Amino acid sequence: MPGPGARPDPNVQPQLRLDKWLFQARFFKGRDRAAVMVLAGHCRINSQHCLKPGHAVVPGDVLTFVQADHVRVVRILALGHRRGPAVEAQRLYDDLAAASDLE
Repeated sequence: MPGPGARPDPNVQPQLRLDKWLFQARFFKGRDRAAVMVLAGHCRINSQHCLKPGHAVVPGDVLTFVQADHVRVVRILALGHRRGPAVEAQRLYDDLAAASDLE
C-alpha cells in the first residue's frame, strides 16, 4: 500500500461502486434505492448479471437496469466526484436506449 503523498499508479484505472455511480448520475434518489435494485437482480454490467451494489464500474461499461417502469441502457462516460445538479450528472453517461429509439 502506498504511503502518504505517494503518486497514484497511472496503470490503475479509476473505478467506483455501482450503487454510488447510479446515485451520482441521479438515476436513484439514494444509494440505498440503487442497492436494492441491484440486489433484486435488475442490473447488468456489460450484459452480465450483477447482484453486488459494491461491484466496481469504470468508464466504458454499459449498464442495463430498471428505473421505475423503464429499462435503461447507458454507457458510463465518467465517474464523477459528487452528486451534482442534473446537467452535471448527464455528462456522466450516454443514454443508449434513447439513441436506439430514434432509429
